[in-house]
Amino acid sequence: MKAYEIRSATVDDSKHIQRLVRAALVNPTGLEWSRFVVAVTPKGEIIGCGQIKPHRDGSEELASIVVEPPWQGRGVARGIIEHLLASQQGTLHLMCRSALGPLYEKFGFRELEFDEMPKYFQRVSRLTSVLEILRKEGETLLVMRR
Repeated sequence: MKAYEIRSATVDDSKHIQRLVRAALVNPTGLEWSRFVVAVTPKGEIIGCGQIKPHRDGSEELASIVVEPPWQGRGVARGIIEHLLASQQGTLHLMCRSALGPLYEKFGFRELEFDEMPKYFQRVSRLTSVLEILRKEGETLLVMRR
């Protein structure tokens, strides 16, 4: 029996997606359930989620990749990412802590310089540069493109 399956989210998954994202301290904006996929155990427990999020400037973002702590390190995030990338033909961006850069490089993403970023990501990059949270952890925000 498979440990989990990945499927499109339903309206009933909405509250769980919001809880997962907020608990992980991931950007809680744009949590429209219809863009999400969820990883679900055979018992119906949602153990992870992710989405492709569109932005007003026309860019799209691999976003909200979250896995419940007991399931981390077991390939769930990789499964969610691979599932989302398989459905994506065009250019895709993402934002992550610098420590996660090597993980996303395995999926073909590369770090962008500020002048390479779409407008949305430039704005967010400027805003996060003043946040203490990442600096206290010795990290920066990466914007990447595939």
